[in-house]
Amino acid sequence: MRRPIASALLSTAALALAALPIAGAAQEAAAGQQPAATPEGNVFGLTDEVALLRPNDPNMRVANARVNGEVITGTDVDQRVALVVSAAQQQVQPEEMARLRQQVLRNLIDETLQIQAARTQELPVDRARIEQTYARVASQNFGQDIAAMDRYLQSIGSSPASLKRQIEGELAWQALVGRNISPFVNVSSDEVNDVIQRLEASRGTDEYRLGEIYLAATPANSAQVQAQLQQIMQQLRQGGSFVAYARQYSQASTAVVGGDLGFVRLAQLPQALAEAAQAMQPGQLTGPVAVPGGYSVLYLIDKRQVLTADPRDAVLSLKQISISFPAGLTEAQAEARLESFSRGVQAIRGCGDADQAAAAMGGTVVSNDIAVRALPDQLQPILLNLQVGQATPPFGNIEDGVRVLMLCGRDDPEAGSGPDFNTVMARIEEDRVNKRAQRYLRDLRNDAFIEYN
Repeated sequence: MRRPIASALLSTAALALAALPIAGAAQEAAAGQQPAATPEGNVFGLTDEVALLRPNDPNMRVANARVNGEVITGTDVDQRVALVVSAAQQQVQPEEMARLRQQVLRNLIDETLQIQAARTQELPVDRARIEQTYARVASQNFGQDIAAMDRYLQSIGSSPASLKRQIEGELAWQALVGRNISPFVNVSSDEVNDVIQRLEASRGTDEYRLGEIYLAATPANSAQVQAQLQQIMQQLRQGGSFVAYARQYSQASTAVVGGDLGFVRLAQLPQALAEAAQAMQPGQLTGPVAVPGGYSVLYLIDKRQVLTADPRDAVLSLKQISISFPAGLTEAQAEARLESFSRGVQAIRGCGDADQAAAAMGGTVVSNDIAVRALPDQLQPILLNLQVGQATPPFGNIEDGVRVLMLCGRDDPEAGSGPDFNTVMARIEEDRVNKRAQRYLRDLRNDAFIEYN
């Protein structure tokens, strides 16, 4: 079975903007009454209770639109939704599908605005570049068989045209940002040196690489938002892609990078997020966590100490010794073969004896050099505590075979000297470009004529 199109393709810049119903206060003013007191910072003068002048039935909305005269059809939405669902590799529940369709429509509107802006500024994306990128995706996923990817897209309810349209939107946005934003972002030497000094001052403290899915909430919809995040967490625990869900649902500015906050220290986070992150282990998911303005789901991608060598960056020379179990073995026979294998491994006298010992046990040997962090989480602490010539306990199962990893050499990482000047400058520039790009996209939305059917 072919694996789904890589979720990294789903990077169209989109932020879900909360709709603000405006009513009630104007009615009171017209009647000569003073509007009810509103929360501090409520520049719209909204009251807690609003009187809708017509029924609001989300089921009556059709997911298509006209953006500056260019039509987004229901078929466009259907085909892009199929791509998202395929990337998530999870069945989407009906109530979740309705929200997904609305988010995809917002993404398609942003994508259309980006393509239109590029054309207006005489930066149209060359057709050859789109086809070249499409072919590269086919190479990564289908071994250069473009026809196979075409068939796959059609089989999931999408189409080559839908994916090519998304590619065009991303290339157009890159061109716009490259002309209108990146050249005008400046970072001074003093700013870079200040960051480096702060890194040195925090040497040895913990840093957390976090993923976040944030949804805004009000007292009125708080329960609904929490329920939505809990549904997302359930799907993530069943194997859904955090990056794909963050891109489609998160209302934070980091949605465009899959919710990745990068490495941060606890002091840089709101207190509620800092407390949650401190109790997490890499690979763990937690939430919903109440934060100012809404709720967040956190995913701890990695953890390290500032400017300190990470043992997981060590490169190990390993020999994998494995045995298989012929079909038809009884449970007792399988247990006996496993016991014999365990005794044989314990008797191996270092890596030089591994090949001969494995052959005597009817096993096979594969050698390779690999970084510790590239290995399964359960094996990392075991291998870090091994001496050269020692092996892990046996692992695996009867169906796939049982194996051990023997340590034959180790190249430990050097103590961290910290990022150099150019690396820090590039990071600051990238952050500023991303923030200005979001404002630029917001301005495109504000200036657009968008009609919904």
